[in-house]
Amino acid sequence: MKKINILVVEDDNDINNLLCNIIKKSGYTAQAAYSGTEAMLYIEKQEWDMVLLDLMLPGMTGEEVLSKIRENSLAPVIIISAKGEAQTKVKTLRTGADDYITKPFDIEEVSARIDSLLRRYKHSKGSERRKIFTHKDICLDTESKIVTVNGVEVPLTAREYEILLLLMQSPKKIFTKSNIYESIWGDDFLGDENTINVHISHIRNKLSKINPEEEYIETIWGMGYRLKN
Repeated sequence: MKKINILVVEDDNDINNLLCNIIKKSGYTAQAAYSGTEAMLYIEKQEWDMVLLDLMLPGMTGEEVLSKIRENSLAPVIIISAKGEAQTKVKTLRTGADDYITKPFDIEEVSARIDSLLRRYKHSKGSERRKIFTHKDICLDTESKIVTVNGVEVPLTAREYEILLLLMQSPKKIFTKSNIYESIWGDDFLGDENTINVHISHIRNKLSKINPEEEYIETIWGMGYRLKN
């Protein structure tokens, strides 16, 4: 049975030890990191099944670490922070966090949320089967998560990859910004259109750098986006 590896990023030694003990009692493997910079060394070294992340860290902030994680990984991230403001919670969840726990926390609640999120993540991974999607000269491999245009790899972030996959799975469908946000971010769309616009723009720019003669994603004004035939 594959062991579950969880990275605990928390600069307070006592809290870090407590979280690691919670993880070990559940039968998982814990790795402690005490700064954002140290966390990035572990993140760059291997893949993690989950990250528990404080926001107020020495070196890199938790927000910066979260942003770096989401550039290349879809691993679940739980924020555990003393910052209890609603605005902070909403911002980090929109940036890519999967859950948010405010300090001081209940040990049983932390344990239950870890188990719940791991089950959901395992189910979503287990339900995936390798598929190759193509559109014009784009090729998307769901196993390697590599996208190529004319055989040249396109350096997409994790979010950009998921958006392009969504479009390629239903090439004739018009996706509203609400469709895209709720499918990719897994949260209610509250009208933040700029987030979707920026991601679509980045995808278009990266594809056009390889083949500037082709247009891949079209805007259907007043409705949303779809792949261009």
